[in-house]
Amino acid sequence: MRTDITKINEKSTYKELTEGMMIFAGGTAKLFNTGEWRTNTPVMDWEKCKQCLLCCPVCPDACIPFKDGKRLDFDYDHCKGCGICASVCRFGAITMKEGIEP
Repeated sequence: MRTDITKINEKSTYKELTEGMMIFAGGTAKLFNTGEWRTNTPVMDWEKCKQCLLCCPVCPDACIPFKDGKRLDFDYDHCKGCGICASVCRFGAITMKEGIEP
């Protein structure tokens, strides 16, 4: 039996899970808003951003979307606040703020 992760929640009983809690899908899927785990939040200063897009590929959770060569705002629903984006930004456009709200 495979566990369907879309049907697991805090009310799931042990009978609804597989032996050994085997789950056959990613726990970081778009279906799960993992941003609530965040203790630090990246904040964007759009005036400093040069649209170099260096921050986009380094995000381990793909929370920095871009379209037509332009960086968009953070996907805070899935950002875990690791700060990698802020550390690679050469222009100081991304700073980390304590807390989960931008």
